[in-house]
Amino acid sequence: MYRHTSKSRHLAKHGLVLAALALCPLIMPAPAMAEKFPSRPVTMVVGYPPGGSNDIVARIVAPALGEALGTTIVVENRAGAGGIIGAGHVAKAKPDGYTVLLSSVSPVVLTPQTMTKAPFDSMKDLTAINTVGLTPEAIAIGPTLKVKSLKELLDLARSKQITLSSSGAGGLPHLTIELLKQASKGNIVHVPYKGAGPAVTDTLAGHVDGIVMDLPPLYALIKDGRLNALAVTSEDRVSFLADVPTAREVLPNFNVVNWIGVFAPAGTPADVLTQIDEAIKKTIARPDVKKQLENVAVVPSVLAGPEAFQSFFATEYKRWGAVLKEADVAMSN
Repeated sequence: MYRHTSKSRHLAKHGLVLAALALCPLIMPAPAMAEKFPSRPVTMVVGYPPGGSNDIVARIVAPALGEALGTTIVVENRAGAGGIIGAGHVAKAKPDGYTVLLSSVSPVVLTPQTMTKAPFDSMKDLTAINTVGLTPEAIAIGPTLKVKSLKELLDLARSKQITLSSSGAGGLPHLTIELLKQASKGNIVHVPYKGAGPAVTDTLAGHVDGIVMDLPPLYALIKDGRLNALAVTSEDRVSFLADVPTAREVLPNFNVVNWIGVFAPAGTPADVLTQIDEAIKKTIARPDVKKQLENVAVVPSVLAGPEAFQSFFATEYKRWGAVLKEADVAMSN
């Protein structure tokens, strides 16, 4: 006959405690368990106001990207300081995949290198995931010049002064003009404006000879003949302006593209980056998404994956840093 001694009672209590501890993981609240990504909406930050190229691309990509990920993508505009405010917000966000940045070249490559004290370090604080598209710069002229090709424009610039407008100092259009000056040794004067609108208006009015700008704001004007596009700066001609030659056809190795990509805060887990990357590839492969991007003069484009984009990003950062230094472009905070 079994008798309950004090020792046996102690062992029984001890066994109950161990059993209770063993059950703890099974009865813990859900938040304490490992969270499968994504289990809630993802915020896609854009550093510009609604209606700009970055915002338009984000709103084309976000719904399909959300479907591919199995969640909702919420586009959030955090405009200001040439895209720096939005990029800085993501750089300081929790690295869990729920806050990403959709950005073109300027906020993550150019502007941080023109500031005396940038609020973040693009190469250390952001992780590249993949590109979604690219758009070349367009080199176009207004009514004052009668040249018919980029070669004729550069030949003319070697004999007289040519003025080319852009949407502002320090941006990719400005640097494209600097590269044209270097490559041609011509007398080309950059005329910066505060935004695309005034630059386009003065070019159409003949106050400046021509304009260099991202293709989307000029696309309709080129299509209806109000501006004469002499060249695009991509490696290949774009399908929706197939008659417009590339600058490379006159200036070998001349290649300037304003890519648009998705970034996450540094430290985001590799498996989360892979999930987002795979979803981006599925999104950009969709015919409806491709068509929508091409309709706003953006060429759909993805790279092999995060490692390829990170390597390309680092190369672009170094390349444009050298051009900025050569052009002596600097901005205060």
